[in-house]
Amino acid sequence: MAISDAHEPSRAGRITYLSETDKAAIYEAALEILGVVGQRVHHPEGLELLRRAGCQVSAPDLVKVPRELVEQTRATAPRTIAVFDRAGKHAMSLGGYNTYFGNGSAVTSVYDLESGEHRPTSLADGVQAARLCDALPTIDFVMAHAHPAEVDPHLALLESFRAMVANTTKPPVVVADNTGDLDVMWRIACELRGGAEELRAKPYFTLYAEPTSPLRHPVDSVAKLLFCAEHGIPAVYSTAPLAGGTAPITVAGHVAQATAESLLGLVIHQLRRPGAPFVFGIGPAVLDMGTMQSAYNAPEYLMGYICAVEMARWLGLPNWGYAGTSDAQVIDAQAGMEAAELTFISLATGSNLNHDIGYIDYGMTASLELIVIMDEYLALNRRLFAGVEVTPETLAVDAIRQVGPGGDFVASRHTAKHVRTAQWRPTILNRQGRARWLEEGGLDVREKARRKALKLLETHEPKPLPAELAARIDELVDSFEPQT
Repeated sequence: MAISDAHEPSRAGRITYLSETDKAAIYEAALEILGVVGQRVHHPEGLELLRRAGCQVSAPDLVKVPRELVEQTRATAPRTIAVFDRAGKHAMSLGGYNTYFGNGSAVTSVYDLESGEHRPTSLADGVQAARLCDALPTIDFVMAHAHPAEVDPHLALLESFRAMVANTTKPPVVVADNTGDLDVMWRIACELRGGAEELRAKPYFTLYAEPTSPLRHPVDSVAKLLFCAEHGIPAVYSTAPLAGGTAPITVAGHVAQATAESLLGLVIHQLRRPGAPFVFGIGPAVLDMGTMQSAYNAPEYLMGYICAVEMARWLGLPNWGYAGTSDAQVIDAQAGMEAAELTFISLATGSNLNHDIGYIDYGMTASLELIVIMDEYLALNRRLFAGVEVTPETLAVDAIRQVGPGGDFVASRHTAKHVRTAQWRPTILNRQGRARWLEEGGLDVREKARRKALKLLETHEPKPLPAELAARIDELVDSFEPQT
């Protein structure tokens, strides 16, 4: 289902996981962590905002937030956030059961699409991913894909942003080094919109930031939150506690701590500018006690993730989500199974802003083939989650009467009328018999996805930026001197 407008989609097939009592209990535990245990906020302005709002601040930076302030800031945060593409066209409405999907950000390794080599990433990989995502119809937003190894680390995220702006019209979700490069990204977006107020009215990009578990909020994380609140940039504040490492090993405790961490970000953000767009997030990774590896696709991760989505909706906040990832090292049956399971959960729970499509190797490696495979999977399942239309026309009693007992519907006028819309058609999944499959090369789905990706990169041309605008963007990026 191409959920790319402002209307909430069908709730057909939606799942629930936590009872109302469960959600209330997790919230109460989070409030106790906020108000009794406390969290450390290392940003002076953030600390002062909290102190003036009635929080208890113990030297040097331990903050305890009262329930009333959490409730107040929950009430001011918007329940729905509109995001617009490069041209200013509405692209996403974050909130409710609306689901959107994008690739991931800043991995350090890729599988080369042509050679199959596992190698370090470059800026060219980010360009390639942006162009591919621009061409794929069910990919709704883009992230940087690759952390360019050849670029100064303090410039890498800004260069990746420039690559996304130039190579796709879809809205980006960005990671910034600090408020220095974030300011340049904002200035570029202002150039695209024609001004700061125009950008505030039609946000182009969303920022991803996170605290440090357990219960710490670094200077740069808070600074980016405050910058986004001031400028109306949608801000994701997604905590990433590691169950058994930086969070309790139990799912309920894991989610309670993470809820408290993200909610403290909400409080700071809304105190800076009530009504600014905020996205609640939890990345409930699991520390596998057998391997000491952080697992993306452990069942406890999936359980914690479902809880996170349900808590966001219960809190009345849009949520940050996940899709299309695997802990496998190659595109194999494990990769397909894990990527599909996580993506289906995001669809079935109505998770809003779902990233990381194409991640394998615990999020250390990215695969363009997997992005193509998941684009097909999303197309299939959006058809499924669209639900069934029941009308006199679709019930087809007149058509059944005309065909009658013993007839067939192949030549029916009703079939001809609906043949293009009643059935979904794959592009890489096999629908051929064995003989035809062998005639066409006997290819598996990974190879078909690889060839489709290469073909799209050869033939698809993203809409270019006007030359004057591209020049102004280049000037902003090239003149930036990073904070070190």
